Amino acid sequence: MANGSLNGKQRATVEEDIDAQAAGPSLPDGDDMDYDVGDEEGRFFGGGVTKDTEEILDFMNQTGDDDVAPEKIDRAWLRKFALGFERRISTNAELRAKFESEPERFMTSEADLDAEIKGLSILTEHPDLYPEFVRLGCVNSLVGLMSHENTDIAIDAIQIISELTDEDVQTEVEQWDRLVNAMVSGIIRMARNWLMRAKLEADVLQLLVQNFSRLDEKYETDRSGIYHSLSVLENFASKSSIAERVGRETSVLSWLLKRMQHRETPVSQNKQYSAEVLEILLQSSEGNRQRLSELDGIDALLQILSAYRKKDPEKGSDEQEFMENTFGCLICMVHEPDGKRSFVSSEGVELCLIMLKEGRMSKPRAMRLLDHAFQGPESGTVCETLVEAAGLKTIFGMLMKKQSNQVVEHILGILAALLQYLPAESAARIRTLAKLVEKEYEKVKRILQIRQGYAARLGVVDEEMKNERAAGDLDNDVTMEEDWLSRRLDAGLFYTIDLILAWLIAEDDGAKSAIRSLLLEQGSSLATIKASLQEQADSVADSHDQPNEMKQMLHALLDFL
Repeated sequence: MANGSLNGKQRATVEEDIDAQAAGPSLPDGDDMDYDVGDEEGRFFGGGVTKDTEEILDFMNQTGDDDVAPEKIDRAWLRKFALGFERRISTNAELRAKFESEPERFMTSEADLDAEIKGLSILTEHPDLYPEFVRLGCVNSLVGLMSHENTDIAIDAIQIISELTDEDVQTEVEQWDRLVNAMVSGIIRMARNWLMRAKLEADVLQLLVQNFSRLDEKYETDRSGIYHSLSVLENFASKSSIAERVGRETSVLSWLLKRMQHRETPVSQNKQYSAEVLEILLQSSEGNRQRLSELDGIDALLQILSAYRKKDPEKGSDEQEFMENTFGCLICMVHEPDGKRSFVSSEGVELCLIMLKEGRMSKPRAMRLLDHAFQGPESGTVCETLVEAAGLKTIFGMLMKKQSNQVVEHILGILAALLQYLPAESAARIRTLAKLVEKEYEKVKRILQIRQGYAARLGVVDEEMKNERAAGDLDNDVTMEEDWLSRRLDAGLFYTIDLILAWLIAEDDGAKSAIRSLLLEQGSSLATIKASLQEQADSVADSHDQPNEMKQMLHALLDFL
């Protein structure tokens, strides 16, 4: 054990005169762990047998393996294993206390404990035993080992917790919840298996944070410990209530943000994983997004991304994933009102516009970030900032060029937000409308060209729906209608385009005339736009007996059609 008390980390505080009965449950029959700690010459150190005898035993074990029936892994086996596991913990604690300054006296028991911890990985193949594992108290003992003086033991415990809670384990929701809830219950009762008759006021989340501070990533083993700790956080964050606790009760958000800011060349796996875990925690909890805002998280994330204004990370590398996760963190943040304000004040809009003009790999991601920042009724300031930063030229320039469907979707989302959230009669709104109708309505023509493409795609979906309706079971009409509506929405941004056109019709007579003429050339009319908006209005539900703002806006636009 590289990190045992040989490096001066031992903290045993138990008296030397120890009552064996207080050390924990007795051993199961046939499991006699007798460590001869008084052998001064060290002839039996490490295994209790000579080298020649050990070789003979190894040979016998190897030759006899084929004749031994596989051990049945059931509740009886687990109870026996649990007794041995608790005894290993107690024995190691006893020897550490008795021989605090002589680590060679307890290192054999530590090796046995290490093997016992790793043996718990077999439970991932038998998740039906999780409830019994909790009932026996082994979960608390395992979590308690995260605070072991030997960081190798602590890391082993963290790794096993990561394996037991991994999403790849074929466990029922109730089994997983039972296990994880026991780990984060808040009190780890140590009296059964540690000689210290006390309670450790900590849970798995707090112990993870404590290990972040004592593990040094200069060493490979400690880097592995950080990785497995991040894996535990990722597993737990799949439950939103635990993700909320992580942000509320620990300093994990701050640690992850600082870890992302650490300069590295190349970007390490742990740095990338930190960004990934932070993104998951932000996705899972509105509270976490608020807390990161209070830590000036948006400014820090934008500073990280500023490195990719012109520079591209290596394709397929950890750095590329790191960049994408950092964008993902910001996308989560800008959905909150405070996040939008911080995004504007930290010049996030300006950074995105630079990336749209000069970036390569960052360009589509910056466009996606802007689109999300423009969503919601609190987006007026973001819209005005884009206009003031001369962003209209960049956005419309991209609109007029061939782009991927995803980029086109984001551009149209931004245009719809500008028309929806810029204040009436404001300079920014007037500039936006002027840009849309300039050069003989070339932007309007481009938007209608895009609409025609989506209309073709929507026609295919409508035909499929018609055939399914003809062959469908009438008893499932409601379910089928919901499925058909979802597929229509997936067919494209037809509704978003019609919303943009409706705004132009309402605000500019010249645009209304141009749109009517162009629709006639495509074999359509303003009636199709009206029908589209009516369908949107009908699908928007009022809440708490109050009219929905979107619904009110759609009805106002319908009046102009």
